[in-house]
Amino acid sequence: MGSKFHAFMYPYFAFGHMIPYLHLANKLAEKGHYITFLLPKKAQKHLESLNLFPESIFFHPITLPPVEGLPVGAETASDLPPNLTGKVISDAMDLLRDQIEAKVCALKPDLIFFDLTPWVPEMAKEFGVKSVSYQIVSAACVAIALAPGVELGFPQPSGLRGHDANLYSIFMNSHKRVFSRIITGIKNCDVVSIRTCAEIEGKYCSFIERECQRKVFLTGPMFLEAEENSVRPLEDQWNRWLNGFEPGSVVFCALGSQTILEKDQFQELCLGMELTGLPFLVAVKPPRGASTIQEALPQGFEERVKGRGIVCGGWVVEQPLILSHQSVGCFVNHCGSGSMWESLVSDCQIVFIPQSGDQVLTTKLLSEEFEVSVEVQREDSGWFSKESLRDAVKSVMDKDSEIGNIVKRNHMKLRETLACPGLLSGYADKFVEALENEVSKTSYSS
Repeated sequence: MGSKFHAFMYPYFAFGHMIPYLHLANKLAEKGHYITFLLPKKAQKHLESLNLFPESIFFHPITLPPVEGLPVGAETASDLPPNLTGKVISDAMDLLRDQIEAKVCALKPDLIFFDLTPWVPEMAKEFGVKSVSYQIVSAACVAIALAPGVELGFPQPSGLRGHDANLYSIFMNSHKRVFSRIITGIKNCDVVSIRTCAEIEGKYCSFIERECQRKVFLTGPMFLEAEENSVRPLEDQWNRWLNGFEPGSVVFCALGSQTILEKDQFQELCLGMELTGLPFLVAVKPPRGASTIQEALPQGFEERVKGRGIVCGGWVVEQPLILSHQSVGCFVNHCGSGSMWESLVSDCQIVFIPQSGDQVLTTKLLSEEFEVSVEVQREDSGWFSKESLRDAVKSVMDKDSEIGNIVKRNHMKLRETLACPGLLSGYADKFVEALENEVSKTSYSS
């Protein structure tokens, strides 16, 4: 084992970014390293339960400075509407540069991890610190950022239709600034790493290495292992409720920390879950214009589904624990990076409703190339009906469904590959070893 190092982590202030960074921090701490984790004050209480090594991982809360478009009290992307998050949060994080420099100067870390703050490599070099671009988005997304006009193989942008094509186009146009920040960071940093594995995104990883002309380290999915989850039991309220149903019968639906549906689409989602006839648990944020879930539910809905359906307003940090419960048999989600990996390593059938262009690409990869999931069909406007949601869920949950049996069989094969002893832990171990070597090179040359 290499010498112990001290790493700073400065992820983009969104839970979908901070959580995988914290999982990586746990892996580093497990190997004896120390981490100073920079995060917004309010986010700390949501993440503390995921810190498995509080004696080695130190949360350092930061207050975002005021910027145009940032409401008072807002600190993470989930506090803002999706169309504002990227620019507003990153602008505020840029203004923290002086504070970050002061902390680097005072604490003298060996490494600093970042994803969407492109000035980190330049700052790090000034203080003799190695910078690590750790991208938690898919390798396909990074590849598109590197070469937006190049055909990358499947899924071909030209093969997208209807709403998916619209989402992809919006994604490409609205994320030019994000792409630029990712690429600037990757080209100037000391170590490039992506939260993925070659078994899923090998062709994209190879493309990125060719474009960058440098080694790209893969960390694997980087989430809590089953044995680590087992020491954190599921909350009693969910455990007791789920225990009341047959194994594999419950549909769990979660659309991430940033998805806010229009009220009519939210109601259609609820009615679609009702139409499945199956027990269900839905965890989504209140729809646009509503302050609570209850006020937005369809008329008579709660009475009709009482005892078999729950809709709660918010994002469930314990998502992996719910998915591992024996009663849960289907996971309906947006194909965000974290939810995608949690889907693949679970025993659940998978139904995707992508909400952004990068999620469209990953959905196509998994539904059409790997055939381990199905996508809810939508109109060109993006609207999905209660019937299309019902049909997608029933297609994978009905025991006699041909589609359901195909995706279940393919998912089981892919899951077995990912669960192969040592595969995912091997990615993480090799990555940590590479970091130790990088730090050692610095100490030898100094």
